[in-house]
Amino acid sequence: MTDGVGLRSERGPILLALMLSTFLIAIDATVLSTAVPTIVGEFGGFEQFPWLFSIYTLAQAASVPVFAKLSDIIGRRPVMYAGILLFLIGSVLCATSWSMGALIAFRAVQGLGAGAIMPATMTVAGDIYTVRERAKAQGYLASVWAFSSVAGPTIGGLFSQFASWRWIFWINVPLCLLALWMLWRNYRQPFERHRGRIDYAGAALLTAALVLIVLALLEGGHAWEWLSWQSLTAFGVGALLLVAFALVERRAEDPILAPWVFSSRIVVTTSLAALLVGVVLIGLVSFVPTFLQSTTDAAPLVAGLAVAALTLGWPISASLAGRFYLRIGFRATTLVGSVLVILGAALLVVFALSPSIPLTAVGCFVVGLGLGLVAAPSLIAAQASVGMRRRGVVSGTNMLARSIGSAVGVAVFGAIANALITRGGGADVPSAIQAGSIAVFVGVAGTALVMLVACAFIPPVHIDEPEPEPQADRETVPPDV
Repeated sequence: MTDGVGLRSERGPILLALMLSTFLIAIDATVLSTAVPTIVGEFGGFEQFPWLFSIYTLAQAASVPVFAKLSDIIGRRPVMYAGILLFLIGSVLCATSWSMGALIAFRAVQGLGAGAIMPATMTVAGDIYTVRERAKAQGYLASVWAFSSVAGPTIGGLFSQFASWRWIFWINVPLCLLALWMLWRNYRQPFERHRGRIDYAGAALLTAALVLIVLALLEGGHAWEWLSWQSLTAFGVGALLLVAFALVERRAEDPILAPWVFSSRIVVTTSLAALLVGVVLIGLVSFVPTFLQSTTDAAPLVAGLAVAALTLGWPISASLAGRFYLRIGFRATTLVGSVLVILGAALLVVFALSPSIPLTAVGCFVVGLGLGLVAAPSLIAAQASVGMRRRGVVSGTNMLARSIGSAVGVAVFGAIANALITRGGGADVPSAIQAGSIAVFVGVAGTALVMLVACAFIPPVHIDEPEPEPQADRETVPPDV
């Protein structure tokens, strides 16, 4: 096995396949944003178009823990294959949609595929790279998200303007087939199929609970009022289903989320850090473009480049994080990252008093550097604390926490910003947008302070581990540790 990590190592083709799979789900989260006017012009249903994004996020978040557990039971490869195939089928269905309702339904199929791909890619990276190497591998994967956040809207606009919005989905077909071929040809990671019973009841209860709770967070304050019967019903039934899920899990032979997940200090603290990363990320991605367009008359593309500075800083620091946690440990690395996020958010608050595109980009870049030193090391620390058979659940829990954080962030920051914007005269008044955005930036700084506290409680993790076993055609695995 070659030293280091990169595209030239023998694991390079697997990493390329993981990056391509990640690219599929990352770009489809944003590619529709610039195509919405064209789609609405063909189908109508303007009031329904937010569901094109919500249903994708909802299906993805709700299915992550189920697919993550399955990857620990039946192996990573079947879950990856299933996720890519679901995404492929969903893409074909979306491309052939005949109405807004059909397109929304088929986006849910894509979201289910994304729910399988997202935790599996992180878990496979944890399987094939050592703790010393994973930071650089996570940096490669983070760079895909960075590129997709910029390329997605651009590609969507180009297809909509010069071809057809349906090509947004048709282009996924050869990419999915290529990812499947690359995985089939190169990925033979050793794994023992766990012969436990699949916890169908727990999976159904957890999925239903997450659907209702995330739905309430996504739509509260938008589709309905926070204190409406819809919100109260969704939250209430979701909470009851979570209670029922906890009772079922106590008796399950092989639960979807075993009790050790909630009693493990490192899993709890790193998942909390991931949730707060989701809150910070969605707060800036959602409000920085609107803030700049309203206060500086920046074009949408230019405003988007300021957010791109955040997604540029993230993979840079994530790829370098290994040098930090090998010397100072995981906890100290995440604390440094949290301080950088606080600093970046404070800069955004100060710069927002006299709006400037370059200065806002600087603040976003600093936040991105900080997030890269929190997100990747916290995930790697959690993965390093368990054996291969539990790594899927740990990775899935981390990804689920970040998704829930994004939903919570949208809800909370949206409510705060909308209240201030309404009080200031509405969305057509630049000063009102400025006030709402400053409040969001202050909220991001406050969230980063909570992140700092959460990271302070991450326990020490030993990073002395053997090299991953070489590739093999037969799926076997050493006992869990």
